[in-house]
Amino acid sequence: MKENKHFYTAMYLRLSRDDKIAMDDNTVPDNSDSGENAGISGVFKAESNSISSQREMIRSFIREQPDMELYDSYVDDGFSGSNYDRPEFKRMMCDIEAGKVNCVIVKDLSRFGRDYIETGRYLEKVFPALGVRFLALTDHYDSFSADWGERTIVLPVKNFINDSYCRDISTKVKSQLAVKRKAGECLVPFAVYGYLKSSEEKNKLVVDAYAADIVRKIFRWKIEGVSVAAIAGRLNRLQILPPKEYKQSRGLNYNGGFQGGTGNGWSGVAVKRILTNETYLGHLLQGKTEKVNYKVKKNVEKPKDAWVRVENTHESIISGSDFQIVQNLLKCDGRVSPESGEINPFAGLLFCGDCGEQMVRRRVRYGGSGKVYYICSTKNRGDGCSRHSIEENVLKELVLTAVREYANRFLMQEKLLEQIKEQEVNFEAVIGANQEIARLKQEQEKFDCFRTGLYDDLHRGIITKEEFERFYKEFSQKAASLEQARKEQEKLIGDMLRTGSIYAAKLAVFKDSLELREIDRHTLTSMVERILVFEGKRIELRFSFCDQYRAMQECTAVLCEKATDGERSA
Repeated sequence: MKENKHFYTAMYLRLSRDDKIAMDDNTVPDNSDSGENAGISGVFKAESNSISSQREMIRSFIREQPDMELYDSYVDDGFSGSNYDRPEFKRMMCDIEAGKVNCVIVKDLSRFGRDYIETGRYLEKVFPALGVRFLALTDHYDSFSADWGERTIVLPVKNFINDSYCRDISTKVKSQLAVKRKAGECLVPFAVYGYLKSSEEKNKLVVDAYAADIVRKIFRWKIEGVSVAAIAGRLNRLQILPPKEYKQSRGLNYNGGFQGGTGNGWSGVAVKRILTNETYLGHLLQGKTEKVNYKVKKNVEKPKDAWVRVENTHESIISGSDFQIVQNLLKCDGRVSPESGEINPFAGLLFCGDCGEQMVRRRVRYGGSGKVYYICSTKNRGDGCSRHSIEENVLKELVLTAVREYANRFLMQEKLLEQIKEQEVNFEAVIGANQEIARLKQEQEKFDCFRTGLYDDLHRGIITKEEFERFYKEFSQKAASLEQARKEQEKLIGDMLRTGSIYAAKLAVFKDSLELREIDRHTLTSMVERILVFEGKRIELRFSFCDQYRAMQECTAVLCEKATDGERSA
């Protein structure tokens, strides 16, 4: 190389996205990719690393060199130095391999890259093999004149420091993002369909009126019994833009995200993603994926228990009761009857009481007429169990009677609770007297005692250290789950006493069911979670809001007792 007196020079410039943020905001970003002036203010570092600053420094240097000629500038603006997957860097390497460039100049080594291994490979193997001279101006490195010590000691040390800095910044960024997620800040670049990013608070979601109305329709159709595929077809027939196209129509530069099918329209999978998204309840679920490491862009899925879930961070679009109804229905999607063109009211709700499999609908014809029966699907496949046969009309009458009775009992308890609440009562005393809370607290204390006793067992040699650690972990997890259940029960009763037992819309369904003449899909999905069919035409209904009903029973019993005691004292 030393005999080559003329160098066709590539000016390589790079500025990370975070450096630009520092310039725009006059602050030091946590994931700043600034270089050598780490102890100076964020504004100064950003300006010193700006593309114009790098370009001017390198131009001035080239003008002073009689043996250099600028071939081209290669600018990767907004790209991290942690990897070499950069468009302009790749273009520069193509020109080098084509023999058009035999010299590369950068402002400093960190502008070239921060990956210790890859940077070393380029500078120690690739460039020498291609006869390329490399200069880093502010690091005072020139491969043309560098001695053995600079190449083997100084250069690797500087590359290692740049790599370590990038790793340290990555760790700090992850920590800060974790704090923001736990604080309920929405960190995704684009809001989920149905919401917008607030113009006043960029990390807060606000309702998008148009898209939110579409989301409500999707949930309503599902509750009515429409399958997810049929919902997708309905949306496409109505020419409603799917989430990706809708965001782009609003001028958002949205090209990523979930692809729900081969075409541009709605798909069943895309509809199901909306129906299972807790964001519509007003909750944020973030941190579902994480990068392999700071050098690899690939994201990997995290287990669900590692997601960050923060409740009530924004306005809800769907009520909790409707969301739960839909989750139950999604387990067994319904289909439209080819005969009537309507949804079977029992679709997704009817199960065999013995084997737990779904009941299937069968029409038995007698001459010109026929009857509809439900039988166990296990028996229908010939895999065992028994028929559990029940005629559809009989089933409807039994279910209708059970629904009316449950609604009547529920409304009586709710009315009694409302009457007693008008009196002055000590809510905390009622919560303290709840039997379920007392049971959970007693169970929790039992496992706490078990956990404490393990120390004595270990000391006396009854259990080994490995057994101690295993039992201690199991008892701790059990005690924690009981404590969580107790807190949820306390919250349930507290909310019931202070704000009412159930949503007003659902109370209306309960009241309407008292006048019901024929069972319908909406009433069933609003009130019933599952219908079990046993032999002998015996059925068992598992109703929604059972926890609220039991809590109301106990609360009214406690309040009535306190009211009676008060009258006696008077």
